[in-house]
Amino acid sequence: MKFLKVALATIFCIAASQASAQSALQEILSSGVLKAGTTGDWNPMTMRDPTNNAYTGYDIDVMTELAKDLGVEIEFVPTDWKTLVSGVTSGKYHMTGSASISPARAKAAGYSMSYFSLATVPLILARNADKYKDWDDLNNGDVTVAATLGTTQEKQVKQFFPDAQHKIVEAPARDFQEVLAGRADAHITSNVEANKLVIKYPQMAIVPVSEPKAPTPIAMLLPQADHPQAGTRFLRGTRKEVESSELIQKPIALGPLGTGTGTSRLSSGIAGGPDVTTRVDSC
Repeated sequence: MKFLKVALATIFCIAASQASAQSALQEILSSGVLKAGTTGDWNPMTMRDPTNNAYTGYDIDVMTELAKDLGVEIEFVPTDWKTLVSGVTSGKYHMTGSASISPARAKAAGYSMSYFSLATVPLILARNADKYKDWDDLNNGDVTVAATLGTTQEKQVKQFFPDAQHKIVEAPARDFQEVLAGRADAHITSNVEANKLVIKYPQMAIVPVSEPKAPTPIAMLLPQADHPQAGTRFLRGTRKEVESSELIQKPIALGPLGTGTGTSRLSSGIAGGPDVTTRVDSC
């Protein structure tokens, strides 16, 4: 199989005030370390091995290659979804792994260019497949739908299932664990993670909904520019094409995407997202 090429399209947002505060890129280059915040709980993007605290996943590969391209070391900083943005704004880390683009996050932090999109699907226990066949089957008072605090899905469960009961859990606990334990009837997640979960936990199943909800672009969080006149300024991080990681080379099952089940690659766009191989031009 011919290896795919992807361009690391990550760009760094510069604070360009009159005070000439040190930019994120200048700090990275002077310190020799790129600090990347990652949750370690989103398969296949970022997974932490609790036995040695090592990280693997698509995000990990991309950020490691970015650090190599900049000639610096990579340091992965543990974070969780509820503090993901504050870690960027406080300077705890220079960037994050993949996160959905939302107005709330954009108020406080900047984003890299989006490199793929995903959509939301519900998961249940496979033994309940006859009870839950579409979104409306989960939207009633006898159903409990779980979500993880600080995630996009926390807001979505209230929006998609206003008549259901909501169980919000805080990391390191995860919403799908509530379903496995019988404390919730369902949870929602990205189509990407959903297909990884049903492989790992065959007792779980994706509800064959008529159509996934909330197609969402994904990007990496970065510091936000604050110059009042120049507006948002971006510094080109890298245009080097690198050979894709094993995760990118392998097809990723996307599950139901409106017209049925299919497979795709991160580099060809998920749920209709743009090709990740892209130029990094000045904005």
